[in-house]
Amino acid sequence: MKKILLLVLTISMLSCNSKSKGIAQNEGIDQKATASKINGITLVATSDSIDHTAILPFKNYNANYAAIIPYAWMQSLEEPTVNYEEIRGWWGEKPKGVAITINLMKDQGIKVLLKPQIWIGRGDYTGHINLKSEEAWKTLENSYTDYIMKFVHIAARENIGMFCIGTELDSFVKERPAYWLRLIKNIRKIYAGKLTYAANWDNYKHVTFWNDLDYVGVDAYFPLSDEKTPDAATITKNWQKWKNEMKGISEKYGKKILFSEYGYISADYAGKEPWKNAGEDREVNEEAQHILFEQLYKNIWQEDWMAGGFIWKHHAEDSKWRGYEKRFTPQNKKAQQTIAKAYQKASSG
Repeated sequence: MKKILLLVLTISMLSCNSKSKGIAQNEGIDQKATASKINGITLVATSDSIDHTAILPFKNYNANYAAIIPYAWMQSLEEPTVNYEEIRGWWGEKPKGVAITINLMKDQGIKVLLKPQIWIGRGDYTGHINLKSEEAWKTLENSYTDYIMKFVHIAARENIGMFCIGTELDSFVKERPAYWLRLIKNIRKIYAGKLTYAANWDNYKHVTFWNDLDYVGVDAYFPLSDEKTPDAATITKNWQKWKNEMKGISEKYGKKILFSEYGYISADYAGKEPWKNAGEDREVNEEAQHILFEQLYKNIWQEDWMAGGFIWKHHAEDSKWRGYEKRFTPQNKKAQQTIAKAYQKASSG
């Protein structure tokens, strides 16, 4: 009888172990299936209202994420007040327009990164904000908080996937570290999704609060080639330095790298200073844009520390992208198919 009981117990244990292994294997498959990259596109806010037809082109990229940017503005690098107008301004930057755009994305199965962002004067770099007094810094903090929290509440209400707390604010981040920790803490009280910050490619190493966010956000305009039409071998060689750097930061903080912005102009010398638009002295060069995207995906996208990213940028209104033959948008250019193929591959695991 004891032998029979022992045999039954043994069989039962083996069965449980087998089921446990099966569950673990299935969980592993599920985890792998959900580990596809964030294949994102940045939507340029629209001046007028849109419907689902404006979102359908995102499927042509095989995108699974979209960044929505409601801009505020500052008069200059020395003027501390962040101004945000709910009445005036573009429809796609107002709370109602943002909420509608979010839901149009959701209807197409596209997740959303909400990325409030500041525009300064005539396009001065936001990382160079230069305030001279404690009072001025407090004015910036208070007005920036009002602006950001307005969209935090929208992000929470609409249950979006990700929120960006700031973009390329180098001096603000350096000079006021305690403020950013408080801001993150207050955002977490309201919003349960993923958080990131969009640091410039030459500054992300100096951000001190990555431990408090979910992704290390990098606006990835790394210099890659001085050639008119970049050579693939040159790009691969020059990516190596940046790859080693990003891997080190990812390992230091235990966070994946997210390209909060990335992209290239479709003009000569597109890889030399990728953050710049092309002047009249450069010719249209779709091949340069295509090669740079293609090599980015070959060199970066498959890395374990790489979460994915958001292409800069797509125009939903025809009137807003005409004349952009040399600009960043890849739509209706050779690079669009390059992106679509890479995103499809990344989505399949």
